[in-house]
Amino acid sequence: MNDNFRVRLFSVIGCMALLIVSCSQPAPPEEDHVPVNPMNDFGMTASNVFFYYTDLDRATIFYTETLGLNIAADYGFAKILQVAPTSFITLVDETKGMHKSSEPKTVAIALVTDQLGEWWDYIEKQDVEIKFPYDPKEGRPHHGFVAIDPEGYLLEFERFNIHEENEKLMPVLDKTATVYPPDDQTTTVPPGLGFKATVVWFYYKDMAGIQRFYEEVMGFDLIVDQGWAKIYPISPSGYFGLVDEQRGMHNFTEQKAVTMSFWTDRLDDWYAYASTHEAIKMRSEKIEDGSPEYRAFVGYDPEGYYIEWDVFNDVPDNEELLKIVKGQ
Repeated sequence: MNDNFRVRLFSVIGCMALLIVSCSQPAPPEEDHVPVNPMNDFGMTASNVFFYYTDLDRATIFYTETLGLNIAADYGFAKILQVAPTSFITLVDETKGMHKSSEPKTVAIALVTDQLGEWWDYIEKQDVEIKFPYDPKEGRPHHGFVAIDPEGYLLEFERFNIHEENEKLMPVLDKTATVYPPDDQTTTVPPGLGFKATVVWFYYKDMAGIQRFYEEVMGFDLIVDQGWAKIYPISPSGYFGLVDEQRGMHNFTEQKAVTMSFWTDRLDDWYAYASTHEAIKMRSEKIEDGSPEYRAFVGYDPEGYYIEWDVFNDVPDNEELLKIVKGQ
């Protein structure tokens, strides 16, 4: 065997050995793909619902004087009212908003309180239309009554009770502070009555589909399962409820005079997520600058409800609102 042949032979043997070794080694693991959960990753600071009125002044008097809610921000055409620590209702002049008051008001808001009987004693003596009176029955997971605001929105005064259905919810509510009418505000609400949380109820045809959307796409965690209604926390005192339209106080409608609003400090992250997700249809082509007070964008959920994300700028008109949201 000459030297040249020996070199070529050893080279072939070496290459075969390297090939065998490389084939026997496991492939390097691919980088794990961690799906985005926007609620966990970006979060929300507060919840808000927009209601639309032909007579904004009359609605404002009702919510501030009859219900004792504090005006946290006043933009003229819109009034942001605090209901609970991080729960808000915004009253909007229909001529300036995204909806008309003539559209079906396919929404209800639960005003959660520990003083349900006292609220009933007060409300039934006011000039307020009642849809369902207070009729507590022992053993129920919740009690309540339903009033109607000056232009037809349903207000459900509600208390959740100790019950297996509320096993996850009650410890949270027990730690949630009640918000009372401010001392310097004109109101007929008796001292000691307030609200500690809200549940905004939307009404759907496809409950299985809408539950998948809010859990898998939006990242909401179910806290109460009533069977035909599901409740999710979206802020420390704000909850969002899905209701089967065949069982709830409203049936499904194509148009709805309501917008659900999610407040967040991570607006740009939410926009990047929502605007590229096939399940979220966008109304806004970009983040809209409601200069100087806020930035926001709007989309639609699968059954046509408007859902809006907001962040509020540090300007004088928002001074009190930002203090409230920050818990100051």
